[in-house]
Amino acid sequence: MKKLICIPTYNESGNIANIITAINELELDFNIVVIDDGSPDGTAKIVKKLMGTCDNVTLIERTGKLGLASAYLKAFKHGLDNNYDFIGEMDADFSHAPEALREINRHIESGAYDFIIGSRYVKGGETVNWGPLRKLISRGGSLYARTILRLPIRDVTGGFNFWSNRCLRTIDIKSIVSEGYVFQIELKARAYKAGMKFIESPITFEDRRVGESKMSKRIVLEAIYKVVWLKWILSRC
Repeated sequence: MKKLICIPTYNESGNIANIITAINELELDFNIVVIDDGSPDGTAKIVKKLMGTCDNVTLIERTGKLGLASAYLKAFKHGLDNNYDFIGEMDADFSHAPEALREINRHIESGAYDFIIGSRYVKGGETVNWGPLRKLISRGGSLYARTILRLPIRDVTGGFNFWSNRCLRTIDIKSIVSEGYVFQIELKARAYKAGMKFIESPITFEDRRVGESKMSKRIVLEAIYKVVWLKWILSRC
């Protein structure tokens, strides 16, 4: 089974080599594609150097900071064009622990699911080094989105997800209209409404080790009204 992990980057020079090494040390036969948005800190140069010794790593370079959603859609297309059976999303900053890939891989290999969610909000899942306000915003955001969209998914907003080739083709990634963090919500909503089978695999989500968080108040506020907009979009499909 061909499996691909997509890692979008912008100024991740302090993390990218370590995350790729950590994934490869698990020996789970994942290929990795890094989508770099013209990082001025030399992230792409580090990936190119790694490609000399890691034959499972590919780099997609883009000019300018074009955003998370478009980075993933570019990587998904790369995965579909190259006939990967499962295509996953993962952060470069160790917020998503590489060790969690063992359980996710078990679910992939079982063949029982169309998409797999690395979930903070099912039994066994947790967040680490988060303050009370951030926990409230995150849990409240997931509750808000799944209530508005009527989804049985506990962690709607998380970005540690794996999609079967069949699932991405069924939902038609060209139809995705969201940007930013609402992109993760739309993917899950479309997959669920298309009848795709899923499982939430518990993960521990930890604050990034190196670099600055890309979350902001603007992103949170934007997500609130965009979920309502997304409900209207999906109702017309």
